[in-house]
Amino acid sequence: MMKALRFRFMIAAMCVLFVTVVARSQAADASPAPPARGHQFGRGGSGEFFADYLNLSDAQTAQMKGILAKENPALKPLFQQLQQTRQQLKQYEQGTYDDAKVRALAAQQSAAMVELTVQQTRIHSELFQVLTSDQQATMKSVQARRAARMSRHMRATPASPAAPAPAEQ
Repeated sequence: MMKALRFRFMIAAMCVLFVTVVARSQAADASPAPPARGHQFGRGGSGEFFADYLNLSDAQTAQMKGILAKENPALKPLFQQLQQTRQQLKQYEQGTYDDAKVRALAAQQSAAMVELTVQQTRIHSELFQVLTSDQQATMKSVQARRAARMSRHMRATPASPAAPAPAEQ
């Protein structure tokens, strides 16, 4: 159960990351890209990595930006709702705890995450269809390597601390 929850959370986080990366690429303007940081790929760590790595044509890039621009109004309220819910939950972390209210907020957050996951998966499918078959194969390879890295990382993380040693008599 816990592994399934972690896996779903990881997938949702990857979806959010992918949309964020691609969304940042659509915001490219006349200003120069910031210098690349050590942990980021490509120019400025944005969606330009995918554009360069997949060798997207200008037409593909424009088509993807159009898809993202069209879908942004549907995603923005979901992100805002999640942010508001997180802020409301924080008051119960730092104040008086109310189980019923926390459960109601968690249900709202869950519903918003479901809708966000559905929207993001649909958008990713649309973006994936813009790619050529070679680019799709490259993207699948990148995703498989990332999933393998995450899997290795999850296996390397200890599940629980060791049981305490019995007290000496």
